[in-house]
Amino acid sequence: GILGVPFDGTTSYMPGARFGPRSVREASYNFERYNLILDKNINTKIYDFGDLEVVPGNFKKTCSNLKTTISEILDLGLIPLTIGGDHSISYCVLKVIDENDELNFQNITIIHFDAHMDLRNRYMDEKYSHATVMHRIFDMNPKEIIQIGVRSSSEEEAIFARENNLKVYTSCDVDENLEEIIKFLQKIEGPIYVTFDIDVLDPAFAPSVGTPSPCGLNPKQTEKLIYSLKNKKIVGFDLVEVSSNKIGDITSIHAAKTIYDVLSL
Repeated sequence: GILGVPFDGTTSYMPGARFGPRSVREASYNFERYNLILDKNINTKIYDFGDLEVVPGNFKKTCSNLKTTISEILDLGLIPLTIGGDHSISYCVLKVIDENDELNFQNITIIHFDAHMDLRNRYMDEKYSHATVMHRIFDMNPKEIIQIGVRSSSEEEAIFARENNLKVYTSCDVDENLEEIIKFLQKIEGPIYVTFDIDVLDPAFAPSVGTPSPCGLNPKQTEKLIYSLKNKKIVGFDLVEVSSNKIGDITSIHAAKTIYDVLSL
């Protein structure tokens, strides 16, 4: 079940992620149902529930609305596919999964594509933010957190990741050891949740993001990494931080392609 969350209330650099759901949907209209690379038609039933009613600037109320809607999507037996919005929304989606009796959160592996670690405990004295979202998710005690494409963090975050044995693949690691990372992902057992910040791509491919960072991944690398999850049990997916309001924007096109790849699995 697809749900747009046009909320960018915790954005700290370039606003505009509220336009992400609309821009990504518009870009998706150009794709074929048949995936040539995987030699597969997308025959999965897909329900688009439109956009969430958000409260601009108010994370708490928006999160409450989002949790209610995601809970209803799960009750329908559907897998939530959320389009942001800034990255703070991922916490709300995963909090519902954590509270779901049929899903054991402690068995779920979180795969996090991002230029940033997002592991601060607080950012600008805020507990809930695009910059703290992975710390909040860590607090829920998932089976494992795997970060891919990271190339920017505070010293505090890097120390936290090392001390808590988080698996972190930097953008340099992806450049030098892509096949090794693919093999690692293919060995994951159990349910998986994927959170994909579009700024994991280099700004050459995704310039319209909340917090751009140079020396990122390219679309072919992310395609291969997503395809490595074929036949895995994915219990949820979100794509966040598209800050474009233009039709045909390259960031939106790559975001829509990433969702297309996930649906093709």
